[in-house]
Amino acid sequence: MLQLLSLGALLLYGLIFIYSTGEQIGTPAAASFWLKQVQWILLGICVWTFFAVGDYRTLKPLSWIIYAAIAFLLLLVLFFGTKVYGARRWLVFGGIGLRIQPSEFAKLSVILYLSALMSSHGFNINRLRSLLLVAAVVGVPFLLIVREPDLGSALILIPLTGAIIFTAGIKWRYIFTALIVATVVLTAEILNETYKIHPFLKDYQKERILTFLDPERDIQNRGYNQFQARLAVGSGGFTGKGIGKGTQNALGFLPQSVSNNDFIFSVIAEETGFFGCMVLLSTYILLLVSVLRTAFMTPDHYGRYIAVGMAAVIFSHMFINIGMSIGVSPVTGLSLPFVSYGGSFILFAMSGLGICQSIYRFRKEVA
Repeated sequence: MLQLLSLGALLLYGLIFIYSTGEQIGTPAAASFWLKQVQWILLGICVWTFFAVGDYRTLKPLSWIIYAAIAFLLLLVLFFGTKVYGARRWLVFGGIGLRIQPSEFAKLSVILYLSALMSSHGFNINRLRSLLLVAAVVGVPFLLIVREPDLGSALILIPLTGAIIFTAGIKWRYIFTALIVATVVLTAEILNETYKIHPFLKDYQKERILTFLDPERDIQNRGYNQFQARLAVGSGGFTGKGIGKGTQNALGFLPQSVSNNDFIFSVIAEETGFFGCMVLLSTYILLLVSVLRTAFMTPDHYGRYIAVGMAAVIFSHMFINIGMSIGVSPVTGLSLPFVSYGGSFILFAMSGLGICQSIYRFRKEVA
């Protein structure tokens, strides 16, 4: 019940402010976004119900097939994907007008496959070969997503993997070793990008990081959206200007292309103020509590890893997206879960939450 109430509240929050941004922009296309979001939500409810009423344990032997299918779609999108703003991230099915982003579903496929792998008989996360196998499982979709390029979605695979292997009981010496290796790799990458030995990041990605470190660096270009987003957040005060009365979006300071997805939190903060933001954050906390509660209550390792992985994804998306709006994280294009406009994340996340509901339902039977 807690999951349903918090999820419903977040979806409603999203519809209200997607509608608000569309009305303020005033174009027919923008005004129709909320109707499209309703369609995605209805489809999401269908997939949530499908997984919630089913037995999640039937997914375990199918997890490698799901993983392979999504990996194939990630490969396919590199050659036949629709290019938007210089990136190939979407597959368009012309006959039915459906556009999906395989990188979103890759998160669920990695969660399911890692959970099945780590809960299998004889698997020990504290063996080197096991860690290398986990790295390979995550590395394939990670590299394919980076090639699109979509570094933000690729990086989400890291915290979800870390959460699952931590839950699996990895020893602290491996955690400290991983932190040391990560520090060395990050330092080497910084030097690599600085001296342009073999650049890994695209120019726009480097500019996003530099603009984050120095907000005044390029206010008129790369830093414009984030600067205007911070202004919107700060201008909301305690109670906000009222729904539909925000000026940053209405006057076009927050561009239409980002106001209902990447920076929708700025619109919420301006129109509902500190109070509205606290309500939103409290709702996320309730949702995360419901998912983690499921993880703690089930005796099944497979179900526990799935729930923890989903909680890690939702928290990471929420933290990074809100961080973009208040200037504590670089702009990555990650959506605000269940609130931002977009169908692929809705379908992925509601599928995952439906599986979590199934885990909760069958916890006693598993015991």
